[in-house]
Amino acid sequence: MIAYPQVAQVAQTIQLAVAPVFLLAGIGAFLNVCAGRLARVIDRARKVEQWVLSSRGSEHDRLVQEIRVLDRRMSVVNGAIFLSVASGCAICLVVILLFASELFNAHLGTAIALLFIMAMVLQAAAFATFIQEIRLASRTIHIRNEVLYHQAEENNATGGA
Repeated sequence: MIAYPQVAQVAQTIQLAVAPVFLLAGIGAFLNVCAGRLARVIDRARKVEQWVLSSRGSEHDRLVQEIRVLDRRMSVVNGAIFLSVASGCAICLVVILLFASELFNAHLGTAIALLFIMAMVLQAAAFATFIQEIRLASRTIHIRNEVLYHQAEENNATGGA
């Protein structure tokens, strides 16, 4: 027969579960940032994709290079999202095991600790992957010299005649 936990024991378990739940909120915010970056990269890739088909010469080569970088960035952000979601799943398991341990009077401390460590490693890897995407973006996004040093044509003194 299962011995049902007292309210005080459940309250204590809820207190233990609060920190992992706050961590889940942080992971959710990070996922929101990653999804936003992914959406922006996808939007840019769609525009560049259209331009590639109608371009020629050095402009075509530049656009092809840009779309390759955008493709790489999409892959890297997807990796960060995957790692972060895996971390979130591990945190959910931590919370589930906390309650299962209390409910069934099981000794799951080692499993809970290992899952929490795994969640932190996964989230650290997600952050590192995200940094890789940011560095990739900052290395490849720049304003071309012909735009930076472009000078407007001077109006002639006769008013355009």
